[in-house]
Amino acid sequence: MKRLLAIGFFLCAPLAFAAPQINVGVVYDYLDADKSTYLKRIFNGGDSTAFIKINILEMIFDEQGTAREIPLQSQAGTTARDGLMASPARLIVPANGTQGTRLLYMGARDQERYFRVRFVPVVPEAADEFALTDEEQADYKKDFAAGVTVLAGYGTVFFVRPKNTRFDSVIDDGNGQYQIRNNGNSVVVIDEFKDCVVGNEQDCQPTTKHHILAGRTFRFDKQAGRHYRFTVIEGAAKKKVEVKG
Repeated sequence: MKRLLAIGFFLCAPLAFAAPQINVGVVYDYLDADKSTYLKRIFNGGDSTAFIKINILEMIFDEQGTAREIPLQSQAGTTARDGLMASPARLIVPANGTQGTRLLYMGARDQERYFRVRFVPVVPEAADEFALTDEEQADYKKDFAAGVTVLAGYGTVFFVRPKNTRFDSVIDDGNGQYQIRNNGNSVVVIDEFKDCVVGNEQDCQPTTKHHILAGRTFRFDKQAGRHYRFTVIEGAAKKKVEVKG
């Protein structure tokens, strides 16, 4: 039985009618200890301009690994945000074009922090601060007047590693179970986890990806006749692992 930490994201399928269709690339991003900014590029594969609002919430995990999302606060005694900011927080991405936003981290880095970054295409209104004239807004809305407007939005997860990042993964390869305990202070990634029948690489469970937060454990039961393959990622270091049931 696998005991996993699930970090979800939302994804809506693109529609057939004329509309923007954005692609945010990978859904998990990591800010290393020696960095304070991260460039995130957004591609619009649709056939109309995408007006995108970027919203950020902090993710707080309880002892069971369940996350709740809370608004960002200001740093004590200042008006500066404590956490992650997007600059700019509004993007205008032309059809088949790309634009970037820079994610800036402000605040203490004594422990790892987690953020949900949402990229939400909208039909622009005056309050959305896209600097469009009334005529431009009206023309854009007219393009969607003939159909039901549902725009695809994407959520990503952003990990901010602590200043003094330390990795310490402890492996326990027991008779019936394999586990990795994260005794460090930053997330460890289990990438491309494959559970296959021995000798048949085509008979496998769906490939998965898992995150082991500091102080947590990833484990799975080893079943006879099964072959497990995955990559353990600790920052820039990667190690391929094979386990037989």
